[in-house]
Amino acid sequence: MNTTGRDRSTADFKAFAQIEVARITFTELTAGERAEASSAIRARVVDARERQRTRYQRLGIESNAQLAPGQVRTFCALDDAGASLLRDACQSRRLSARAFDRIARVARTIADLAQSAAITREHVAEAIRYRSLERIGTRRVA
Repeated sequence: MNTTGRDRSTADFKAFAQIEVARITFTELTAGERAEASSAIRARVVDARERQRTRYQRLGIESNAQLAPGQVRTFCALDDAGASLLRDACQSRRLSARAFDRIARVARTIADLAQSAAITREHVAEAIRYRSLERIGTRRVA
């Protein structure tokens, strides 16, 4: 435990993401459907981190972010549709090998959060969207 009373696995995890969301109508806002509870989200994150620790325990690393480039190919294997989508994105956006690896690691994390053993096209598409938003956020304004 640290000084905040939380265990280190969640206290040390900081993620900053910019996520584009679609507009919703007033009717949708007032429909009474409840969003996922913070406690449920926290449970999914803790589960995903434990899944990663177990997967990588023999390697001496704890998370997808720590994978070396050679390990990405082994632990972030994409299904055919996901590989095709990422190949197209790499070609059309002229992404580097480093960008490829980063997208694959993020897709693996998205799959872990979804409790999916396989990385699907949907996971890859979401990771590519995050990459696009990240690039927008780093553009310099003259």
